[in-house]
Amino acid sequence: MGAMFRSEKMALCQLFIQPEAAYASVSELGELGIAQFRDLNHDVNAMLRKFVNEVRLCDELERKLRFFEAEIIKDEVPIPDVEDNPKAPNPRELVDLEAKFEQTENELRELSQNAVNLKQNFLELTELKNVLDKAEGFFKNLEVANASDLQTRALMQDEPDSGNPDKGSLGFVAGVVPKAKVPGFERMLWRISHGNVFLRQADLEEPLEEPKTGNMVQKTVFVAFFQGEQLRLRVKKVCTGFHAALYSCPTVAEERADMLSGVRTRLQDLTVVLNQTKDHRQRVLQSVAKELNRWTMMVRKMKAIYHTLNGFNMDVTSRCLIAECWVPVNDLPRMTQALQDGGVASGSSVASFLNIIETSDTPPTYVRTNKFTAGFQTLIDSYGSITYQEVNPGLFTIITFPFLFAIMFGDSGHGLILFAFGLYMILTEKQHLKKKITNEIWGIFFAGRYIIVLMGIFSVYTGLIYNDIFSKSINIFGSNWKVSYNSSTLRSNDELQLNPATDYGDNIYPLGMDPAWQLAEANKIMFLNSFKMKLSIIFGFFHMGFGVILGVVNHIHFRKPINILLETVPQFLFLLLLFGYLVSLMFAKWILYGAKNDELLTSEHCAPNVLITFINMLLFKESDALCNSEGEDCCDPYFFNNQRMVQAVMVLVALLCIPWLLLAKPIYIIRSQKKNRQKVPSSENIEGNGTIEMEHRDEEAGPVSSSEGNHDDHEGGETSDIFIYQGIHTIEYILGTISHTASYLRLWALSLAHSQLSEVLWSKIFHMALGMDLGYGGGVLIYLIFWAWSFLTLSILVLMEGLSAFLHTLRLHWVEFMSKFYTGTGYLFTPFSFKSILEQEDNEAP
Repeated sequence: MGAMFRSEKMALCQLFIQPEAAYASVSELGELGIAQFRDLNHDVNAMLRKFVNEVRLCDELERKLRFFEAEIIKDEVPIPDVEDNPKAPNPRELVDLEAKFEQTENELRELSQNAVNLKQNFLELTELKNVLDKAEGFFKNLEVANASDLQTRALMQDEPDSGNPDKGSLGFVAGVVPKAKVPGFERMLWRISHGNVFLRQADLEEPLEEPKTGNMVQKTVFVAFFQGEQLRLRVKKVCTGFHAALYSCPTVAEERADMLSGVRTRLQDLTVVLNQTKDHRQRVLQSVAKELNRWTMMVRKMKAIYHTLNGFNMDVTSRCLIAECWVPVNDLPRMTQALQDGGVASGSSVASFLNIIETSDTPPTYVRTNKFTAGFQTLIDSYGSITYQEVNPGLFTIITFPFLFAIMFGDSGHGLILFAFGLYMILTEKQHLKKKITNEIWGIFFAGRYIIVLMGIFSVYTGLIYNDIFSKSINIFGSNWKVSYNSSTLRSNDELQLNPATDYGDNIYPLGMDPAWQLAEANKIMFLNSFKMKLSIIFGFFHMGFGVILGVVNHIHFRKPINILLETVPQFLFLLLLFGYLVSLMFAKWILYGAKNDELLTSEHCAPNVLITFINMLLFKESDALCNSEGEDCCDPYFFNNQRMVQAVMVLVALLCIPWLLLAKPIYIIRSQKKNRQKVPSSENIEGNGTIEMEHRDEEAGPVSSSEGNHDDHEGGETSDIFIYQGIHTIEYILGTISHTASYLRLWALSLAHSQLSEVLWSKIFHMALGMDLGYGGGVLIYLIFWAWSFLTLSILVLMEGLSAFLHTLRLHWVEFMSKFYTGTGYLFTPFSFKSILEQEDNEAP
């Protein structure tokens, strides 16, 4: 957890790697994922870099892999997952890999083309078979007026698609056309012939597969009879325009039967060849599918390595590659070991080494997380990347986020649903991680599974505190309230009031709310409102105060303790003297005043109104004493003696904190600038030692965090800029403290809304069904209403209300809490990691 409190220390390393060991060394670093390389050739055109040909070759290999994947998916061949993590192939293996890909691609393309040709032949023979089958009926029903069978044979032509052009002859065209085009085809024939074409058609029972597209198309067999050469040419043009396939069809029945028999024989032989071709293609695709994911990972790793090597510099002797990278200080031993392993793997005789260099650049921010803390850290990074070495709110968010959520969502029943859902995702996370998550919403839920579990656990706890489970109370410890009315009074009155002085026990209720409050109708909402509203202000004060204290940790770490006096002290005083005092009044009222107190001044009748007291304090107004109608038995409006004077002093001190915040730091910065000018050496000494002094000063300063850098940016500016910046900062904090405290009232508002909506669903849906007297049919009705109530509970109370509470909790952390100490102006550490590269490629894949 130490790494979660503050980002890890980073070092800028300069690597000196032998060219023959560069590939293997970068491969080892990619497997570890501990180095963020800097591009030292940013001013060089991408096409002029050293390893551009290797990158192009990797692109070509990726293209072939995409072709393999498309063919595999088209034939629905399963692609097994890769259980191990293959390393990047050796550069010498690249030639063999390229040759294997080339051979496989050519084989698949040849098989695909052969399959298309065979399917085209199969389609043509199938269509011809259907034409011969359907034409038998067409010719039997054809009657030619005033002509014998012999004259018909003489006049009809045996050629594939036309009749005798002689005068008086009758020709025909037979073929197949897509069924969708038949209406237009028929109308066009009618128009060009003025009704002189006789068209017979019959639909095929089964659709036929198009070889090139693989789509199934419903088709229709037709025979068009006509007379004359001119009509023959027109009919053929129409058939060509509608992409109709024409086939020869003899007019003699015996010839058609012989032809049909031959076509069927050829179809049987072609079917055998097609099956053999398909089996061979399946065997090839299965062998490719077994290695596809492995090849893909290897090529992507290889491409990433060459991309990284393109950012390296070559030294003047061209014998060494120079690289710069950010590395966590704790991972420097692993970095050195990786360079050694890379040298051994490549067989290099000269060892590579690294050198830590000093720099004034701000390092990247790296927070080491695991699968439990990654979700919480993502919430923080969504607001802004952590500044280098700044206090990380993610550590505290692990507890504060689900707890504040549970205050708004406090229902044990709904919390159990959240807990069960999150626990299911945790127990099955290995199964979900193995398969690619394509649903974005499910991916968000799965990434926050540990957050959901904690939100469910805390919601169960706050539900027990509120004594609320599906809008009903549970009676575990009994009730401290005792009914003092007799039986006749209870029967004759619908509502009765209990006196806490006499009807409530002496013991404190063990846990949460007394279940008797669930029966209260007149003051239940009033009691819960008062409790939850005060609770919201209390938690808001402590949450914001903790944020201000964390600012002290930042100032100490960045060696600027003066900022504690100039900023943190007045900020904390302003918060403590106003809203801290308000919180203390709430606790004082709970402790000092009670219904069982014998004295009037400490009874519940004389308990001062905290809100009125706080308003009078800010207005310097005296609180009025409450007396009875005779002017006697007056209550003291103050909690303690000299309270008004103490309040006035606290308000004055809080007001003095405003000019303290507004002027103290700018004056300190201006005075520091004057001292620095006086320490600057004269022009005679600058030439001799000025550079050394400036370098020494930079080394002592070291990298500066952006949280402090924001102030430092103005230290060297004009005086007016310093005052303007500090004025904006002061106004933002003073007004923000007031508005942020009020913002925590959303804890009360959403909790009240959630409980009331849950009660409405119970009373208006489920309770109505339970109250109906429908005999045996009531069981069926209750069963149906239970499912309706369950659906509304899950969709509205758990999903919608849970999302609303989640967003409000996120706002309380981003704005109210983190604004007190967090700047979030850094940039994240993005190491060269094969794991991240492969995951990114998989997410971007369609």
